[in-house]
Amino acid sequence: MNNLKWTGRWNELKGKVKQQYADLTDDDLLYSEGKEDELLGRLQKKSGKTKEQIEDWLDSL
Repeated sequence: MNNLKWTGRWNELKGKVKQQYADLTDDDLLYSEGKEDELLGRLQKKSGKTKEQIEDWLDSL
């Protein structure tokens, strides 16, 4: 997982994530430093993808 890459671009990524998964709320996408696993868990639950799939997808955005 490339947390530093995501941290610096999270606001940009958040918009792209919401475009693909409209049912995600701002609370679902709330990023807190040190809580990346919690964020990934919320994305997994809503999308039905694995943690690895979510990480790869975020890296590709």
